[in-house]
Order: sequence, then structure tokens, then C-alpha cells
Amino acid sequence: MAESTTGQKKSRRQLLEEFVAKKPDDAFSRYGLALECMNCGDSAAADEHFRALLVHNADYIPTYLMYGQLLARESRIEEARRVLSSGIEAATKAGNQHACSEMEALLNNLS
Repeated sequence: MAESTTGQKKSRRQLLEEFVAKKPDDAFSRYGLALECMNCGDSAAADEHFRALLVHNADYIPTYLMYGQLLARESRIEEARRVLSSGIEAATKAGNQHACSEMEALLNNLS
């Protein structure tokens, strides 16, 4: 892991935050940061980064599934449905049948 100027090791989240600060429109870095926030239990930050991805990188298909999962986990079912439906459209347009079927499965399991 990289070290900061104080000699302390930076967390994965800190490194990803630096990448995003340098290149805010880089979908891969922001997606990684959103996942890291989600995995660390910081749903608010994850939500913010997933939203930014949908605005600036709407063609980055993995966002829709993971954001849909986050929303479903937080019982934000209507939002999850909207995100997944948009994701299915984007995946279909991109010819990504695997992502499309994963999102359809999650959408069908929402209660």
C-alpha cells in the first residue's frame, strides 16, 4: 500500500479518493470508490458516487447492478427498480446480455 507524507499507509479508500480527485470523470476509479464505500458501510458516500457515475458515465454498465443492490439493501425499492430498469436498457443497448440478465434477476426478486 502507498504511504503518505507522514509515513502512514493509506487505506484503499484514501487511494481511490485521490484517483477520483485527480480524474473525476474516470468511471473505473469512481466505481471502485463507490464499491469501497459500500463495502465499508458508508452507504451515503456510495450513493453519492453511484449517482455521479450515472450522471457522467451512464454507459458504465456495472454501476446499475451494484447501485441497485445498494438501494435494495437499504429498502429503497422504488429507486432500485428505476436504476435497474435503466441499467437493463443500457445493457441491452450495449449488447451486454450477461449484465442484463443479472439486473433482470435482481429486479424480479425485489418485493
